[in-house]
Amino acid sequence: MRDRGGCAPPPPRGTHRSVALARTGRRTARLAAKAVARVGKRRPGRRIRLDNDARRAQLLELGQKAFAERTYDEVSIDDIARAAGISKGLLYHYFPTKRDLYVAGLQATADDLVARTVGAADPKLPPLERIRAGLDAYLDFVVAHARPFAALLRGGIGSDPEVAAVVEGTRTRYMERLLADVEGTPLATLAASEVPMVRIAVRGWLGFVEAASLEWLLRGQADRKQLRDLLVDTLLVTVRAVMGPPLTGGW
Repeated sequence: MRDRGGCAPPPPRGTHRSVALARTGRRTARLAAKAVARVGKRRPGRRIRLDNDARRAQLLELGQKAFAERTYDEVSIDDIARAAGISKGLLYHYFPTKRDLYVAGLQATADDLVARTVGAADPKLPPLERIRAGLDAYLDFVVAHARPFAALLRGGIGSDPEVAAVVEGTRTRYMERLLADVEGTPLATLAASEVPMVRIAVRGWLGFVEAASLEWLLRGQADRKQLRDLLVDTLLVTVRAVMGPPLTGGW
């Protein structure tokens, strides 16, 4: 059975979360790009047939763009449905509320951020060089996805627990990646032994990375290399405070 836009109805609402978490941000972006391109070529009055994954990716892409350019209250579901070339009712099959679309868009941005930064460095590099490479990949994402990145960090619909969970989950995954990048060093050994101050220190540093990246993105008062080096130096100071001097090149 196909929907009124020419595609089969999506699976029940409860399955969307597990499907979204299983997909990487890159695959979603590819599907969305294809879907948007097809819609752009449609003839007036004619709807384009898309499968479930492509339609959902298309709506996520359009939603992310709308929420990045306007405030949450200013975004209209009617406008998104019109841009997708479908009815509002069909859009609600995929995302029953505007909030659902917003949260799913944040999750897609978070997944994309982690996908692009996790494993970005050559594992044969020394730990500090892996950290630098990971931060370079992080800043690549910040520059290429400026508005979605800002929306991810700022939330947008108040103290929503699901939005907070997306942001917190992103921080946790990034922290685990950071500790994996320094595997075999004293810092990683301390973290594995669940020394509370290690994780507190690393989480605090991640908060600094987010705030500094957002400030740099909005104001541009330093060049990219200066920011990257500042983030690395701050991490070294943070690690030194936890482990004590001297801090060797191998950590």
